Amino acid sequence: TTAATTVMTGNSSAVSKAKSYLKYSAFSREGLIAQLEYELFTPEQAVYGADNCGADWNAQAILKAKSYTSYMYFSRDGLISQLEYEGFTPEQAVYGTDNCGADWNAQAILKAKSYISIMSFSRDGLISQLEYEGFTSEQAIYGTDNCGVAW
Repeated sequence: TTAATTVMTGNSSAVSKAKSYLKYSAFSREGLIAQLEYELFTPEQAVYGADNCGADWNAQAILKAKSYTSYMYFSRDGLISQLEYEGFTPEQAVYGTDNCGADWNAQAILKAKSYISIMSFSRDGLISQLEYEGFTSEQAIYGTDNCGVAW
């Protein structure tokens, strides 16, 4: 085979593998490139695969945000930071977070419950911790006052 044929075959395989990954998991462009490189595609093939797999990165950000909020508890700001850490652009992270359907008050309650299950807090201490996690003052108070503790 010629070098050009090998490159085309590698690129085609990278696109197929990228599409396969996106069928069962959400990825940022950067995350997908890293996954393809982990699968031993060259950096060039990985970029080609991510750029030609037809992914809608905003839709991927929504899916990833929904996934996170289904098993972890985030503030809006915390989820944006997590998505950026996953390789989404700041704009994609905000879009995914703002369109994932999360109830931030419910997230604050769940986060508060997770904290009090492992540590002791005063009411004010728990509110401060939730604010530190990026919840608004109102969300932190709501989460604290509705987490099941009789203060």
